[in-house]
Amino acid sequence: MALSESDLCADPMAQFQLWFAEWREHAGAGGEFNAVTLATADANGKPSARIVLLKEVDADGFVFYTNYQSRKGFDLAANPNAALTFWWPPMERQVRAEGVVAKVGAAQSDAYFESRPRKSQLGAAASQQSETLTHYAALTDEITRLDKKHPQKIPRPPHWGGYRLTPHRMEFWQSRANRLHDRVCYWRVGDGWSRGRLWP
Repeated sequence: MALSESDLCADPMAQFQLWFAEWREHAGAGGEFNAVTLATADANGKPSARIVLLKEVDADGFVFYTNYQSRKGFDLAANPNAALTFWWPPMERQVRAEGVVAKVGAAQSDAYFESRPRKSQLGAAASQQSETLTHYAALTDEITRLDKKHPQKIPRPPHWGGYRLTPHRMEFWQSRANRLHDRVCYWRVGDGWSRGRLWP
């Protein structure tokens, strides 16, 4: 399948919404269709990457939620530059987004936290993510303690919430035969976007 620049939206976020909708329809109900690789780097430039789940996407960027005291949280506090990579093998497509990450507002994090199942809320509140866990029972005991402490509503812990990556560069990749792939790159210019084709 060829990827023509004339078939793409002028705004890469609008183009992502189209591709993401196609991928979601293709993926169906099974699996984590919203999985994406998040790459960060610490203050010394040492990189790390992991899979997170994309929870919201709009004209301003990509939103995911996590523990602010996790490794990625500490990375982003020291160096807010990050990258996302979406890989959809059945459609032979990849999307890359590079930009700056910032926390979303408390009200937005509260609203998402309240929408989660109770057990997920307990897990988020109990976990000291990325710290050494000597015994698994320490985690389950903390979940039990919080469950008893908050029999009704579980408050969002201050160490947990959302981030938004606002992109300044995005690339749309479509596989072609003989590894002569199509790559169209967008980059931010003022309040708008420019784009061009890259060599495969």
